[in-house]
Amino acid sequence: MRVAVGSKNKAKLGAVEAIVKQYLPEAIIENMEVPSDVSIQPFSNEETRQGAINRARHTMMLTNADMTFGLEGGVDEIEGTMYCCNWGAAVLKDGTVIASSGAQFALPEEIAQELRMGKELGPVMDVYTNSENIRHHQGAVGIFSNNLIDRQEMFEHIVKLLVGQILFKINKEQKDQM
Repeated sequence: MRVAVGSKNKAKLGAVEAIVKQYLPEAIIENMEVPSDVSIQPFSNEETRQGAINRARHTMMLTNADMTFGLEGGVDEIEGTMYCCNWGAAVLKDGTVIASSGAQFALPEEIAQELRMGKELGPVMDVYTNSENIRHHQGAVGIFSNNLIDRQEMFEHIVKLLVGQILFKINKEQKDQM
């Protein structure tokens, strides 16, 4: 079984590898950078979800794998508080698209202000933490959860939801054929 991930981000790839290998150990996983076709900093759950779906679809078109994954992080503002949001999508060879979201957490106002000025969360977090490539490692969630959860773990939850829905679909189709 060929599985492809539409990202070179270490946290996203690590999440897919961890969960897919756990439930589909025969899977061969590859990855590539593909566009999300949304803003560099998605600014709503809807835009973030669409970015994940677009990444999964682009990856399917380029690889014709058995299943592909797209993962996207964004922000969404609710009643004046900006939340980090995360979405994932899987596309199956038959064209089925499955999407799920994960945990959301509030960002400090000083970070939200930077994003409202048009900046992207990853580089803002690099400056905030005086580090490089936070998005490939603990991510904003790691920083603001005091490292109780990191970005890969956050995406693992989403990938687990996606794989669970895929397995449910496969099992249902097998039962329906009996």
